[in-house]
Amino acid sequence: MTATTLKAVLPDGPSSPRLVQAVRFAAGRRRTMRRLRARYGSAFTVDSLNLGRMVMLADPAEVRELFQTGPELADTPDANLGSVLGPGSLFAIRDEEHRQQRRLLTPPFHGRRLRAYESMIEEETRRETASWPEGRPFPVMPSTMRITLNVILRAVFGAEGADRDDLRELLPAMVKLGSVLAVVPAARVELGGHGPGARFRRYRQRYDAAVDRLVDRAAADPGLADRDDVLAMLLQSRYDDGSAMSRSQIADQLLTLLAAGHETTATTLAWAVERLRRHPGLLHRLVAEDDAGGSALREATLIEVQRVRPVVEMTSRQVRADSLRIGRWTLPRGTVVTACIALLHDDETLFPHPEVFDPDRFVGARTDAGWIPFGGGVRRCIGAAFATLEMNVVLRTLLRDFTFVPTAERPERSHNRGIAVAPGKGGLAVVHRRWTVLSNINEHRYSDIDANDQAA
Repeated sequence: MTATTLKAVLPDGPSSPRLVQAVRFAAGRRRTMRRLRARYGSAFTVDSLNLGRMVMLADPAEVRELFQTGPELADTPDANLGSVLGPGSLFAIRDEEHRQQRRLLTPPFHGRRLRAYESMIEEETRRETASWPEGRPFPVMPSTMRITLNVILRAVFGAEGADRDDLRELLPAMVKLGSVLAVVPAARVELGGHGPGARFRRYRQRYDAAVDRLVDRAAADPGLADRDDVLAMLLQSRYDDGSAMSRSQIADQLLTLLAAGHETTATTLAWAVERLRRHPGLLHRLVAEDDAGGSALREATLIEVQRVRPVVEMTSRQVRADSLRIGRWTLPRGTVVTACIALLHDDETLFPHPEVFDPDRFVGARTDAGWIPFGGGVRRCIGAAFATLEMNVVLRTLLRDFTFVPTAERPERSHNRGIAVAPGKGGLAVVHRRWTVLSNINEHRYSDIDANDQAA
């Protein structure tokens, strides 16, 4: 890796017009990336509508180099989620400001603080699934979206009562619209107070007012130091110079944590249900493992779900130096360099028989460098440990409380939701409560005993 001014050397790529390339990616990112890899190899150059020229990398060594590149050489692209999450978002800030903000946001997602959220996650899962229907198909994704939203409102925002109800009603629509505006910047235009951009601005005004109320209540809480929610910790945190975070910074970072950890986690859980219903043997093993007090297979299963169905299929940097040498390529300033998560995850040199859903490949093994659902480097998802815990606890609770009916239906198609890629039918499930199943089994046993007694 070097940062000297050199003659540009970029990989080959399609020569079709930018609009044509953008339409193909919009119609199916993963399918298009696979087609381009088959034609051009493990690196190719494309033109996008909002990011311009993009060099896309699917070579593990080159992706590793990209993640190891310092932010002074390559950092988050100018066009990113920060444009809708706010100027104080981790996605928008850079250099020393990014380092300091990340340092303040890291403690809630590690160690004792992280473990304190486990019972809350289980409680919210049981609250949501109490109304699940039995014996008929329904999509689980609306439920997983509500579970992850409620967990974040409590664990991150520290919201309760009317504040939580207001945010619960506001945030799903706000995040859904924001994810579209992030990938289609042209839609942000405001037409006399109308249009998607104006609607998002009104959402943001409501959101800022709600966060102001939460900050006021938290600041007046005599038990603030004993609280585990992220908002409480941010109010008490200090930069190196002793100054506190501003309200606007807190609002932007809370929204960033929501956007990064709500829909992506919920979507992965929906994919987990979709995959497990098509692997009844694995389902049986997972239940038996949990009944015996184990967790290794469940953890490996979630890793494999994220490998075969990554909800974020790529992550990008933009060259800040005059030029940047990565592997075989010399990239000029302004070039957006993308790590193709989806292509690395189905690379047979990293994962033999990548088309096979096989959690056993990860049991007792470290994840390979090619497994990057949370990105990498200084921009790796700050809530990765929290998301991993949440998925583990939710899946464990579902397996303890429900029997999932297997299916022989074809896999659900992928559906692009702006940033995340979700199962097209929302992760259809058919379930029975385990206590109902056990009760029915016992009833049959007792009936057999009674019949035998009468015959005798």
